[in-house]
Order: sequence, then structure tokens, then C-alpha cells
Amino acid sequence: MAANNRRMSGKKGAQVGSGGQRRRGLEGKGPTPPAEMRKGHKKNRIATAKAKQAARRPVARGRGGRSTSEMVVGRNPVVEALREGVPATTLYVQQFIDNDERVREALQLAAERGGINLMEAPRPELDRMTNGLNHQGLVLQVPPYEYAHPEDLLDAAADGGEDPLVVALDGVTDPRNLGAVVRSVSAFGGHGVIVPERRSAGMTAGAWKTSAGTAARTPVARATNLTRTLEQYKKAGVAVVGLAADGEDELGELAALDGPVVIVVGSEGKGLSRLVGETCDFRVRIPMPGGAESLNAGVAAGIVLYEAARRRA
Repeated sequence: MAANNRRMSGKKGAQVGSGGQRRRGLEGKGPTPPAEMRKGHKKNRIATAKAKQAARRPVARGRGGRSTSEMVVGRNPVVEALREGVPATTLYVQQFIDNDERVREALQLAAERGGINLMEAPRPELDRMTNGLNHQGLVLQVPPYEYAHPEDLLDAAADGGEDPLVVALDGVTDPRNLGAVVRSVSAFGGHGVIVPERRSAGMTAGAWKTSAGTAARTPVARATNLTRTLEQYKKAGVAVVGLAADGEDELGELAALDGPVVIVVGSEGKGLSRLVGETCDFRVRIPMPGGAESLNAGVAAGIVLYEAARRRA
């Protein structure tokens, strides 16, 4: 009773109280985590077994080959990747993580999409998986990309009764440029993109994000030797058009865009490599009255694809 009297009295000074424990208790611990994240739950055991099995599974290679798996690291990158529909196999969440809005959204997006294993892991394990990167407690595993074979793009055009419209990238190393080209090819009715196996951007999570989901329906083929692949396209009756600032032909005057064509885009700095440039049937320049010296690969490809689509329409 004495303690209660002191608590209710109007005297100044320290008073006996709960220290805020009652208020914090009423706040709750947030929404119940998904079943896959609850230790001991049947779905958690199934998800754990699937993730371990996937990690042990050997990587198969088709005609076009397959890339290695990739990790998207950090709360914002993981949420953005899930929003953009980047393919994923497993979402790793650190044990005892601070449950902020980004963590909750990542869990919700992964659960809504389905097919993504939810795994809880201690921080040292996530540090090991990411080679010490600042993962902030969230790591998303992206599966290997299934590349097409360059011949598959010609087959797809033939199956649709259309003239092939393909873009080949020569020395483009920025995945965002690759993603932008994939998006433009999809927008203008192209049949795919070709990238060299070496010294070239691949279909990483960054490329998937920039493609805005179009990479799911627009194939990317990988060529062991780009020059040899272009020569094979020429034998199949496909015109090879290279973009060059000093090209002999101007874009608006090129009749080759009306038929089967592969558009070759070089890097912004070096342009087309020597061997690829010599293989081209036409070297075309894009008129730029504003005086810019060059365009990045994504913008240049989009302009030429629009012109080709306009003529074909």
C-alpha cells in the first residue's frame, strides 16, 4: 500500500512506475511472419530442404549456355528487385532482424509471388555468402539465366512468319544498357538480343530490372564468337547493319531495315570493334543535329528499332 500511496501522491521527485514496459507490451511485435520463416513449422522445414537441394544441384548447360547464380544484397535493392519481377529462388533474412517497412515488404512480395524459398540465417552466414558486403539482413538469390542460342532467334522469326529483327551488342559492358536494349526490342517487335560470351554485359539482376520485366518474353542469346555468328546470319540471308558515328549511310536512307536484319551496336566509347565493323554489310550513322558526339547503346538501339518497326508497319 505504501508504494501505491507514493505513486499516486503529488510529491515531486522520482516515482515508482513500469519504466514504459506496459506501453511497449501493448505495441506488439508486428505481423506474424510467414510460415516458412517460423522455426519448427512444417513449411519452414520444407523450404530449408528445398534451398539446400537447390544449392547442391549441378548447373546444366543448354545450347545457349547458362550464367551463374547471383546475389542481390541490401534492403532497398532486394525490395526493388522483387517489385520488378526479377526471378529469384530464395530470400535470406537475418535472424533477429529489425523488422522495418522494407523487410515487411520484401517478405510480402516474396510470399505473393510464390516459388521463392524464405530462409532465416544468422548474420555470420549471410556475411559469408555475400563476401562481407553490407547486406542489411536481406539477401535475394537470383537463379542462373537461361541464354538462348543465336539460331533460336532466327527460328522464332520463321515460326511467326516474320523477317528477323535482332540486335547484337559489341563490347557493351553495362547491364543497364543491356536491359534497356531488351526493353526496346520487346517494344518494337524484335526477336531477341545477342551478346558475346566474353567482355560483355550479361543478364544480371540489374539488367532484369532495367528491362522492366520484358526479359521474361524477349530472349537473349549468347555467342561464343560474335563475328562468326554475324557471318552465319549473313549466310542465312540476314543483313548486318552496324551503327557508327562515321557510317557511310544515314539511317533514314537505309532500305535494309525493311527486311531481315541484325542491328549491331558498339560501346559508347570505342564503338564497333574492327572485326565486327568489317563484317557489317552497312555502317549507318544516326543524324544528330543537336551536336552530340554519341548515344549510349540503349538509346541508339531504340532509335533504329523504331525506324525498322515503322517501315515494317
